[in-house]
Amino acid sequence: MARLCVNVDHVATVRQARRTVMPDPLEAALLAEQAGACGITIHLREDRRHIQDADVARIKKGIATKLNLEMATAEEIVKIALKTRPYQVTFVPEKRREITTEGGLDVTRDQKRLQAIIGKFRSKGIIVSLFIDPYERQVTASHVLGADAVELNTGAYSEAKGARAVKGELTKLEKAAALTGALGLTTHAGHGLTVANVAPVARIANIEELNIGHSIVSRAVITGFSAATREMIDAINSAGA
Repeated sequence: MARLCVNVDHVATVRQARRTVMPDPLEAALLAEQAGACGITIHLREDRRHIQDADVARIKKGIATKLNLEMATAEEIVKIALKTRPYQVTFVPEKRREITTEGGLDVTRDQKRLQAIIGKFRSKGIIVSLFIDPYERQVTASHVLGADAVELNTGAYSEAKGARAVKGELTKLEKAAALTGALGLTTHAGHGLTVANVAPVARIANIEELNIGHSIVSRAVITGFSAATREMIDAINSAGA
């Protein structure tokens, strides 16, 4: 059964709207853990639009589970991550003007540089995951580069309209997950997942973890963070019923 890592970025988004100290993403992370999350995910963006440098250190120190730090491969962010030493880093593409991550990292490009960065983290015992679109060439390249894991981008699945389109995107995810399993890569998934659409992804063989944030934070505004986290875990667990 897939486990849930909760992304608390958008708790910080609300805080940064007023440049104040609340709501605190660490407090949200602790509530998510209490509700059953197996880990916490945050994205330290170059423009610092939500998570700040101090949040990374506080959350790393304050949580009882594991920290997954999403990040671009920019030199400044790499230095911070190597100093902080989270349990895992997930390399993602990043554009300053995007509202959220718009697609997977193309790991077939600039491979020499990416492989060198991956090596730096693995030498410190930090797990390296690559956020990729569910295509064979991306999975194969991730394996060649020496990544420990991949996170399959579920954005296209989440945005698909109509049963045929949804089935097509699920098939892509299933094929990619089968290949990651064959290559010995740990498999995660995420992006755009909600209580309403998570179960089919959670049923896919080899997918061990789901990274979900926006829908949980959005729901928490209404129900509270613990309830929103438990609601998502119940939706994931229902996949095995």
